[in-house]
Order: sequence, then C-alpha cells, then structure tokens
Amino acid sequence: MIGYVTLGTNNLTRAAAFYDAIAKELGLGRAMESDTYVAWGAPGGASLFVIKPFDGQPATVGNGVMVALGVKDQATVDRIHALALSLGGKDEGAPGSRGGSFYAGYFRDPDGNKLNAFVSG
Repeated sequence: MIGYVTLGTNNLTRAAAFYDAIAKELGLGRAMESDTYVAWGAPGGASLFVIKPFDGQPATVGNGVMVALGVKDQATVDRIHALALSLGGKDEGAPGSRGGSFYAGYFRDPDGNKLNAFVSG
C-alpha cells in the first residue's frame, strides 16, 4: 500500500550520511537523488526519501509520525538501533519485545524524525 515516505531535513548532507548507513545495513542503496532529496529502496519496492521542504521553510518533525523499517531478525533490529545512535540519532526505546512476537528498537534521526526497526513473527 505505501509507495514511499518522505522525511524533512534541514541538512541534506548529514541526513544522507545517516540513511546511507542504515540502508547499507538493510542491504539497500540509493535509488534516486538530486540537490533537494535522496531516496533509498529496491526497484519496485517502497522507498524512503529525505528531502528539503518544497516550500523553502524549515523542516519540522510531525508529532505522532513514525517510519517503521521491517527487518529479518532481532539481531538486525539491535544493529540498526545501535548504528542509528552511533550516527547521532537519539534513543526513543531500546530494542526489546513489545508484546507477543513483536520486537523493535526506536530512535530519532539527527533532524528529530522518529523511526523504528522491527521484526514480527
């Protein structure tokens, strides 16, 4: 259902470096880029963009907005969460079980956008 997600940034160079590392851990690379955005994803799949806002105003964080990155196992959740923090991200909930078979680690990127890495099942 979701084709792509965009997250605003006020520093495209910093955001691109942050997401290059996360994408590499997921086995993905850059799919598109210009002077105002960079996107990661696999051909035919969903993409994640970081973008300078079209209206030229500062990027801000959406309250209640979160991007969830589905991964293959709990070890990958742990690695992505640690990687995000090492790249200047902020912890929003250490990796762990969130009930049943749902395992996730929550973090914010350097612009304050909230994400998680998760596995379920």
